[in-house]
Amino acid sequence: MGSRSKRNIGIIGAVAGVGAAGVGAAVGLRRLAVGRVRLRPDPDAGEPFGGLRGRELTVLADDGLPLHVEVDGPDDADLTVVFCHGYTLTQDSWHYQRRDLQGRLRAVFWDQRSHGRSGRSLPTHATIDQTGEDLWAVLRATIGPDEPVVLVGHSMGGMSIMALAERHPEVFEERVAGVALVNTSCGDMAEMTLGLPLVLAKLVRPLAPGALRGLGRRADLVDRARGLGADLAFVVTRKMAFADKHVSPTVVGFLEEMIRATPIDVIAEFYPALAAHDKCAALDVIGKVPVLVLAGGRDRLTPAAHGRRIAAALPDAELVEVDEAGHVLPLEYPGVVTGGLRRLVERVRPEYEEERTA
Repeated sequence: MGSRSKRNIGIIGAVAGVGAAGVGAAVGLRRLAVGRVRLRPDPDAGEPFGGLRGRELTVLADDGLPLHVEVDGPDDADLTVVFCHGYTLTQDSWHYQRRDLQGRLRAVFWDQRSHGRSGRSLPTHATIDQTGEDLWAVLRATIGPDEPVVLVGHSMGGMSIMALAERHPEVFEERVAGVALVNTSCGDMAEMTLGLPLVLAKLVRPLAPGALRGLGRRADLVDRARGLGADLAFVVTRKMAFADKHVSPTVVGFLEEMIRATPIDVIAEFYPALAAHDKCAALDVIGKVPVLVLAGGRDRLTPAAHGRRIAAALPDAELVEVDEAGHVLPLEYPGVVTGGLRRLVERVRPEYEEERTA
């Protein structure tokens, strides 16, 4: 195979992996743009992305798959926050929140199945319902039966929380004190335009599943070739995932590396579940607790309208919409996410303090 063909496969793999259903988008690319972006001021160049680690724990899912879990903070903390990452990412996508949310909090981070350091799932188990069951296994292994927990989910991680609510509503009465949903959706994912004109988006959507299945069948070849298009993949990632023109090149590169590390057949296996995602009914359960909803005004993958729809269906929700933000608020506007989580924690803590002293 020629270098040109390999490079094209690499670019396709990068596009296919960006975010929760970011598949098949045609993005105008120029090599000159790569150099310009990488030479910009980079205040986050010294951040130890991927280097923050906690106490490691292996949790077995209900099908026996090992899930990689890490715990930060004191075991006697009065509240635990569990972070669920998005499609094609890992627990390291919560880098800034992990760094900045410390003190009395206990934090649990885990890699979703087939992502990061968790085990590789059977293709038939690459579903949102299954990731909801995985979250339930993580909770049982890390949280005591009477200990309060706040659940935080980005993109597919938010969908996993919805699946947990649908299948285990009792957890939201007994353990869950609050929920944060970031750049996510409760349904209608098949209608995503990916920022394309509507006419073009309608042409792209039907092709995406077949294209991904084809790439998945040539996984070894595609994954080798993805690295050859790294510079162009950097531009695709920046275009599709971020909206802030001044986002750190190191942050973009970090996100692109996480996506590139996700095997193309894993991306292909999860895509149908994301496209068919519909957990609107689960909002009735989630609405029993305080909720923080964060949305990006220029999110191409789960547009802000989806966040507004979630917030409107919840009786006690705080909606934060960042106009100049894309699909990865935890990395693009980390202060907004961390600040929102601090407010949510302060909202739920008094209720549990009152219950303990009653």
